[in-house]
Amino acid sequence: MEKENTKKKEKPRTVEEKKRYTNRLSVIEGQIRGVKEMILTDRYCDDILMQMAAVVNSLRSLGTQILKEHLSTCITEEMKKGNPEAVDEIMNLFKILK
Repeated sequence: MEKENTKKKEKPRTVEEKKRYTNRLSVIEGQIRGVKEMILTDRYCDDILMQMAAVVNSLRSLGTQILKEHLSTCITEEMKKGNPEAVDEIMNLFKILK
């Protein structure tokens, strides 16, 4: 039985990209901690739900930025190489991210 190729793909990022993404994630972590604190302090449901919507929107925004980067770098490079699997990859991502 042959082993599948288990090598993980990598995408080198610049220091600036890493800093930008990790800063955004730190803000999102703070928002999530805020939701937890709101629950622990018996805040009104409407307030909690509004904060949760802000978290979801923040994650969606970051995902959109990463997707744009992925399309303009990784997918573009794979298409230039003639890799038809790149289309399947991006279609699967669109299904997941909708």
